[in-house]
Amino acid sequence: MRKIVKYFLQGLLYVTPFAVTLYVFIQLFLAIDGLVPFEYPGLGLLLILVFITLIGFVGSYIISLPVFGFIDSQLEKVPLIKVVYTSVKDLIKAFVGQKKGFNKPVLVKLYENSEIRRMGFVTDETLHILENEEDTGMVTVYVPHSFAISGQLFIVPLRYLTPVKGKSAEVMKYIIAGGVAKFSEDENELE
Repeated sequence: MRKIVKYFLQGLLYVTPFAVTLYVFIQLFLAIDGLVPFEYPGLGLLLILVFITLIGFVGSYIISLPVFGFIDSQLEKVPLIKVVYTSVKDLIKAFVGQKKGFNKPVLVKLYENSEIRRMGFVTDETLHILENEEDTGMVTVYVPHSFAISGQLFIVPLRYLTPVKGKSAEVMKYIIAGGVAKFSEDENELE
């Protein structure tokens, strides 16, 4: 009986990540494909992808088009919409923009007399909003939560930071996976 339970649990280890990933992608596909209803599955998703790509193509060549600039500036002026619009815009730019924001992974020492560290990313090294002399040398560090799409923003002294070797995407994967992903010994890459 113990061997059967052992094999069942081993099977769960193999099947669950695959099944959950497949389920998430199928649900995402159906949700996006359903935005533009067509008789044939996948045609709505294809149309959306072509439309977004076309907007990206046109936007990269005609970025100063007055219509896009006008809409952008108007959305950034509306009180409640401004917060959501600019936050989403900045977050998307941080991941896929030409100036990526999560490219400096670090270990953050939490307290002066503590050996506990958290992994995060330096997002702002200038901090012009802090004008007093005692706050010089402070940087902004974003620390993502494990198994979530949220995180915390800390302002810490530079001396509390230790650079982390490895690609930013791999470090982010490591953090999001709760430290379960392992770094290979070859090139500091995650397995």
